[in-house]
Formats: sequence, C-alpha cells, structure tokens
Amino acid sequence: MVIVWMLLLLLAVILLPFMIAVLLYQSALIVTVYVIYCKILRKPYDLLTTTNNVASRAHRYTWYLHGRIWNGYEVQGLENIPDSGPALLIFYHGALPIDIYYLLVTVFFHKDRILHVVADYFLFKVPGLKTLLDCMGVIAGSQETCTKTLKDGNLLAIFPGGVYESQFSHEYNLLWKNRVGFAKVAINAKVPIIPVFTENVREAYRTLRTGRSFFEKIYNATKFPFTPIYGGFPVKLITHIGKPIPYDPELSPEQLKMKVANAIEELIAKHQRTPPSILRAVIDRIPAFRVKHKDHKQ
Repeated sequence: MVIVWMLLLLLAVILLPFMIAVLLYQSALIVTVYVIYCKILRKPYDLLTTTNNVASRAHRYTWYLHGRIWNGYEVQGLENIPDSGPALLIFYHGALPIDIYYLLVTVFFHKDRILHVVADYFLFKVPGLKTLLDCMGVIAGSQETCTKTLKDGNLLAIFPGGVYESQFSHEYNLLWKNRVGFAKVAINAKVPIIPVFTENVREAYRTLRTGRSFFEKIYNATKFPFTPIYGGFPVKLITHIGKPIPYDPELSPEQLKMKVANAIEELIAKHQRTPPSILRAVIDRIPAFRVKHKDHKQ
C-alpha cells in the first residue's frame, strides 16, 4: 500500500505540472487557428489591443476557469489597479508564476484591460508559443520598451527577481540582487508602482531544494532554469494587490527599489503563513478552516 501511494504521488508530481503545458498549448492552438482563419479570409485581426476578440476571450476564459476551479483563485485589492492610465505592477516570483496568468485574465474580464508582462527571454524560445505570447501582451522588455509601454498608457507587470528568484527563493524571500531597472522604468515613465503578492504561490509549485549549489552554478553559467519544478497542487491562491506607491521625483532608483521591496515584504508578512505547508494551503480551500488558520497565525 505504501508503494502504491508513493507511485501515485510520483505520478502527480510529474503530471500536474504537465497540465499547465497542456493549457498553454491549447491556448496557443486557439490563437493560431484564429490567425490562420483571418489570413485565409483576408480579414483584419487584432489579438492584443481589443478585449472583444473572440480568440482572446476564448483562451483567456480557459485560464479563468482553471484558476477558479483548481486553485479557488481570488484577488483582493483589485480596485487598486486603475481602470485607465498606466501603472507598473511589481510581483514576487513563484517557482511557476501561475498567478500572473490568473491575474491577466482577471484584469481582462473585470477591468476590460490588457495587462502586459515582462518575461525572461528563454520563454520566447519555447516552440509554438510566440503567437500566444504576443496575444497575451508578453514582452521581453528592455528598459526602453517597458518605458514606452507605460507611456502609451498601459498596465505593465515586472518580476524583479526573475528566474533566479523563481528557482531559489524557497521561503518567500526576495532575491532581487542589485536590480533597479524596474525603478528606473517607473521614474522615467512617471507612473505609480503597485506591489503584488500571491498567497501560497510556492505551495502550488515548488522547486527542488536538493542540489541548490549545483543548479545555481548551472544557472549562473547559462541563465537557463534547470532546477526541477514539481507540484500543481490545488492550494488556495489569493493575489493581494497593495496600495499604489505614487511617482516621486525626489526618490532615486535605489530608494524606490527599497520602498517597493518593503511594501511586498509587508504583504508577505501579513498574508503568508510560514513555514510554508502544502497541506495547510490545500485546507485553506475550506473557508471555515482558513479562518481558524489565520486566527492561529495572528
């Protein structure tokens, strides 16, 4: 019996992350078929700038349902994202940032807006995803590109910790090193910064702790995320959107970086149970138990 349970657990660890790949390529297929359809009929199409596009709505609704059903996904503080005008959203990076997909579609359906996202360059090298990434507003942005995106009046999301934080931040600690690029972008574009953190995001997907020094050396040499990811657990996910930090011309990029980091760390301290626990994060799906856990934490 023990062996059976171990095999089932191993199967889940392998198959659950595979579900996300299936969803991604399903979305890519929907968008690609729509593009081909428009080209054959010589119809104009715009996958990005309109929220009424049938392909955009179809594939996003798949993610919306997945978030609600599999992770009981919620957003607290959605009113802090403006209904119009630019803003820069700064995230803590989970092992697999499933929360950004969920927030993308939530903003799409509830705010009628496109949330652009800066992603690592390696994502654009994954076969078959380019059209989908373009449709979702994902960019491999330089500071100039990010500044222009904001000056054009758009919402933009950045993960300062990047892939390094996703692989090696096991206890919800920020690993931003000396990165201040996002702060320079916000200052140049003169936009507010909105801190964002998703509760239990590291219980949904985790990276292997064993062999960290080995995988860190590989990452430093290749800048590619080789650390194994496991999970896909149906934990409760709640994205907490903090109050906007207004543009202040008196702040240097380093000072602004620290101010944003402190704001995200406050969200983590307020909303994230530590030490992390997958089981308790799953139990959070039950409202009565969730209240008890929160009372216990306090």
